[in-house]
Amino acid sequence: MENLLHTNKTFEKVNYIDKKVNYREFEDCVFKNCDFSNSDFSNNTFMDCEFIDCNLSMTQLAGTSLKTVHFKDCKLLGIQFGSCTDFLFSVSFDDCVLDYSSFANKKMPKTKFNSCSMKEVSFIGTNLTNSVFENTNLAGAIFNDTQLAGVDFLTAREYKIDPEFNPMRKAKFSTQGIVGLLDKYDIKIE
Repeated sequence: MENLLHTNKTFEKVNYIDKKVNYREFEDCVFKNCDFSNSDFSNNTFMDCEFIDCNLSMTQLAGTSLKTVHFKDCKLLGIQFGSCTDFLFSVSFDDCVLDYSSFANKKMPKTKFNSCSMKEVSFIGTNLTNSVFENTNLAGAIFNDTQLAGVDFLTAREYKIDPEFNPMRKAKFSTQGIVGLLDKYDIKIE
């Protein structure tokens, strides 16, 4: 990973715990079983890349571009996605642990979160229009001034969202999920 440009490469079992990897470009790359926890990946560009079974917990991404990046079976605890570059920001997640991460002020319409743990994730000021939270645990997630129009929460669970502070026209919820929309009223639904 010392080169400045990497194209069509697969990185397997790379261990870069507590390391700095800055000002690199990765295009059409796959990262498998890598550990980048507590690393500094600031000012990198990842385009059309995939991370599989990787640990990126507490990795710094300030100024990093994530352009169509897919994460599968990854551990992404405490990631500040809000510090990533906005231009062409596009991510998706399958079976990932994103607890304590933040997507504050990101524009990420049509983002897919499939079977993820997203406990206490911050979505303050985020645009999630038409995104999907399939079978995703949102316990303690913070939604404030979040654009939720058309978002699919049908199989999401444990969320608490205040409709007065989050536009959610045509968002989809299951009957069981309605409790998470009425929580602030301290009423009992049986």
